[in-house]
Amino acid sequence: MESSSLIISKMDADKTIYERLQKEFEAARALQTQEIYLDGEQWNDGLLATIRERVHMEVDRKAMAGDVNMLSGPQIQEKITYKVGNKVICCLEGARIGILYETSYAGEPCDLYHCVLESKSFLEKMTVLEHTIPYFLPLREAENDLLSSNAMKFIDYIGELLQSYVDRREQVRLAKELYGNQIKEIYYTLPYNLIAFSLVDFDCKVIVKLKYAELVSVLPTHVSVVAWPVHQYRKTSLNASTMNKKENGSLDGPTTLSYAEDALQNMSLPEAYAEIVLNLPQALRDICEGSS
Repeated sequence: MESSSLIISKMDADKTIYERLQKEFEAARALQTQEIYLDGEQWNDGLLATIRERVHMEVDRKAMAGDVNMLSGPQIQEKITYKVGNKVICCLEGARIGILYETSYAGEPCDLYHCVLESKSFLEKMTVLEHTIPYFLPLREAENDLLSSNAMKFIDYIGELLQSYVDRREQVRLAKELYGNQIKEIYYTLPYNLIAFSLVDFDCKVIVKLKYAELVSVLPTHVSVVAWPVHQYRKTSLNASTMNKKENGSLDGPTTLSYAEDALQNMSLPEAYAEIVLNLPQALRDICEGSS
């Protein structure tokens, strides 16, 4: 009971942080005087340095003015939001830089994620102040490895990490939605970097295992698809049973389905699943004829 209460409390806290940050990002975008769309080389370390400089200039200006409400003076700094790929980058109050990650799947918008970087001074390294990124994704590892040495690479990597996670998750969701009556015993880790399921049909059980070595991958790096025979044993001898299996075109033992592995390594999961099922009867016939 105590463990469940802690989980619920954490979920409530995460929801509160999400709602607060979403409102703050919306307010920052509402106050913007310009939104600049960046493409390719326009997004670079020099621009990120400019954004940091703008943040600190605004903090210094307000401190010198002694009045955070002085919004009508001619020296008011232009408020610019930058849009690059699936990222929206804006300046937040108090020497903070906000990154909003907009994920999508098949052209449709999915989840929004926030990451707030604190820049205590222009000469000090930035740190992740708060975020709404799922806890099972390696944000802190990326912060330690990249943020101090290459902040731009850190920002881009987190965007790839989130988009790839959503892509894998949505592939599983869509496959279950389309083929839920056929897919059995499905299992996946929280980041969807390990996926396993089975389907039972055509007198065999097909076990599929997918592994994504990199969390920024949308296609698996290792695939295993094995067909196992499913037999309804009767009171017959083993030899007779084996002979009947061969005559009826059934498998003698576990068999790797290479065509299915190729499909899963080159197509999205829903597309590959349709390909596997479509070609499974012929593949089993070919295997049985080849072994007879």
